Amino acid sequence: MTNQTANFVNIGERTNITGSAVFRRMITEGRYADAVEVARQQVENGAQIIDVNMDEGMLDGVEAMQTFLNLLAAEPDIARVPIMIDSSKWEVIEAGLKCVQGKAVVNSISLKEGEEPFLKQARIVRSYGAATVVMAFDEKGQAETADEKVRICTRAYRLLVDEVGFPPEDIIFDPNIFAVATGIEEHNDYSRAFIDAVKRIRKELPGAHVSGGLSNVSFSFRGNEPVRRAMHSVFLYHAIKAGMDMAIVNAGQLDIYDDIEPDLRERVEDVILNRRDDATDRLLDIAEKFRGQKGAVQEKDLSWREGDVKERLSHALVHGITEYIIEDTEEARLAANRPLHVIEGPLMDGMGIVGDLFGDGKMFLPQVVKSARVMKQAVAHLLPFMEEEKVRLGTADKSNGKILMATVKGDVHDIGKNIVGVVLQCNGYEVIDLGVMVPAETILEEAKKNEVDIIGLSGLITPSLDEMVFVGAEMQRQNMNLPLLIGGATTSPAHTAVKIEPGYKNAPTLHVTDASRAVGVVSSLLSDDDRPRVWEETKEKYEKIRQSRSGGARKERLAIADAREQSLKLDWSQPAPKPSFIGVETVDDVSLEDVLPYMDWTPFFMSWDLKGRYPQILDDDKRGEAARGLWRDAQAILERMVAEKWLTLTGSVGFWPANTDGDDVIVWSDEGRSSERARFHTIRQQMKKEFEHTNMALSDFVRPTSIGDDWVGGFCVTAGHGEAERSEAFRKANDDYSSIIVKALADRFAEGFAELLHARARRELWGYAPDENLDREALIEEKYDGIRPAPGYPSQPDHTEKETLFRLLEAEKRAGVELTSSCAMTPPASVSGLYFAHPQSVYFAVGKIEKDQVEDYANRKGWPLSKAERWLGPILNYTPE
Repeated sequence: MTNQTANFVNIGERTNITGSAVFRRMITEGRYADAVEVARQQVENGAQIIDVNMDEGMLDGVEAMQTFLNLLAAEPDIARVPIMIDSSKWEVIEAGLKCVQGKAVVNSISLKEGEEPFLKQARIVRSYGAATVVMAFDEKGQAETADEKVRICTRAYRLLVDEVGFPPEDIIFDPNIFAVATGIEEHNDYSRAFIDAVKRIRKELPGAHVSGGLSNVSFSFRGNEPVRRAMHSVFLYHAIKAGMDMAIVNAGQLDIYDDIEPDLRERVEDVILNRRDDATDRLLDIAEKFRGQKGAVQEKDLSWREGDVKERLSHALVHGITEYIIEDTEEARLAANRPLHVIEGPLMDGMGIVGDLFGDGKMFLPQVVKSARVMKQAVAHLLPFMEEEKVRLGTADKSNGKILMATVKGDVHDIGKNIVGVVLQCNGYEVIDLGVMVPAETILEEAKKNEVDIIGLSGLITPSLDEMVFVGAEMQRQNMNLPLLIGGATTSPAHTAVKIEPGYKNAPTLHVTDASRAVGVVSSLLSDDDRPRVWEETKEKYEKIRQSRSGGARKERLAIADAREQSLKLDWSQPAPKPSFIGVETVDDVSLEDVLPYMDWTPFFMSWDLKGRYPQILDDDKRGEAARGLWRDAQAILERMVAEKWLTLTGSVGFWPANTDGDDVIVWSDEGRSSERARFHTIRQQMKKEFEHTNMALSDFVRPTSIGDDWVGGFCVTAGHGEAERSEAFRKANDDYSSIIVKALADRFAEGFAELLHARARRELWGYAPDENLDREALIEEKYDGIRPAPGYPSQPDHTEKETLFRLLEAEKRAGVELTSSCAMTPPASVSGLYFAHPQSVYFAVGKIEKDQVEDYANRKGWPLSKAERWLGPILNYTPE
């Protein structure tokens, strides 16, 4: 499926007696061991919930359900997924609830017999801690129109939530999937009504889920498997976009939406969405020609294979197709005088087209990196022949230029650098990538040894900015004259102009905003004609930046004493909520599957220079095609990553008695506050504000000692264990595209893990919001009480505060996360921070600060002023002496 959301839940249907004749025979013949294997196959094939139904006239349903569920409970690889207890008989459901370990799902309850039986059954389900499917069925019958579906679901929701106290997230509505294309006109709108109802339910009934039995929709075409598969895929495509987040479905019996034969897909879509009066007739017209086929997917268009080898190579590069690249490259090699001519000729011509399309905005970074994968595999095939020729002839190849790239000392982030490197290689440049945490002396030694033409520095965390300044100064001291490129999330033209360029005057120093601009910048710097012009333009631009930031550009700030007078004054009348434990615990019970619902995908696309909010980016007029291709490829890797457990999630979480002391947060050794165990130092805003008079620091969110007891929490989580090995394996296979996807997905898992743990902290571990019920969007938009600010970010820009946090959390021992000399976390796919619980706590930016606060901060931390200025450099509102 395309556009299938990451948290869509497949409910396995093969352990249902009413839906599988094979399973029914196993149970009726007492072959329970065989039946358990069916369940195991469901889990192995990706079922995230197993639907178990024992409704058979000649069977004791209670005994069969109990026997089967007890056997499943003894199989760890099956018992790890929830069981959906499916029966029309309440006694069978109750028998199942008594057997299931963990959280079960009841299928189903409804209002068809009125409110009293409904509430009674709901309370029983609630007492077992189970979730439940609620059918859109009341005393008047099954809901058919969208309005009726929403009316019944809303009524049930209010009863469950308001009267039973049912958690909304444990409610799964089934608004009835009915057959379409039956020949009965009243049935034509059934699918569209379901999809419309899903949108409204997800919007109007927060927290609730939507499910359904998918096979019903295609019942009219039983016996015609290809058409049924197409109907299922098209229906799911639209229902999932509307908000349906689970379904009883055989995932192996679905076609990829984009691969369905176009004419069939269009006609099926007409039926599912009821787009035209003759939709059923038009589908019937072509249905028979598919009967008996294995599927309804369109044949691959291989007409491009009919062109000459140059055309085929060009097509493969532009479209990122690796399937035939080795045989085509070999054909081109055999026809060329030298292997190098294949690279300089058809391969570079193809990459030239890619470059033009990229430059014109008709291709995007993910597509370019896929093209690079094709190029690398072609070059890898040619390399042995080229090496043999070089030995024989004593020749050496030339590139367009040689660029050395490195993530600077203390920093471990390299996704952006890797993308830039791939794009440059696509355009004929030789890239020497030194990796991460590279000291200045190594960078300069390797640059001289390899006689490179340009040095490129990358970094993500703010201390990297100082390291880049040092590298530039060293290049000046050693009288080097190589252009210096600066890039990374925290870098900026302003920092480059003010801090780096003035210290390195022998050659151009340029800030590169993103990978799409790297080729143009490098090309101009290596051109004898363009380089003087670019250098002069850059010097003028940076001089203007420096002038604009001097003198009058400084905004007036408050003295730190005055800013403290305007600290945030909170209401401390209510007792502070006490965490469920004091101290530190290891978090090792979270799986990759658990994290999926908490993942925010917008930053994933942004890491590929695809700017836009997910899922809207998938339908963007300009970037949508590239985004959809990247999404499909990422989901394929994600599926393997989860199924094969490529990453190990580990973490540490802790809570401690705490109070404020001015702008510091004291962490006490015990609940009696007998001695100080640690101290977090916060930084206060000093800007003058027009419309409000509050200058915040994080310490404002913890009550002072004089007022009473309070607590603070902390966490460190990582999804990085296993990432390096997987990404490196792809890189060695000349597949940088997949390598970068692995890194980007690991980052998403780390952030999702942090979001999941914060939710667990709010609801359980600290427990100050036990009834919180937020959907995915609300979580992403942080519509909850409490914050989890991280050292190094706007509300506490000092990265060294991580050292205190890591000591308290025992993060290295418990989570396997270490700090570099610049306080970057390694593995890179890691997240850490503090927990504040006060409902008025908010994220904010400290902004620029004055020397009086920096001096005060240095005294509080026991640092010399120079050290404080170094770590707080990016937020200083003055130039250190």
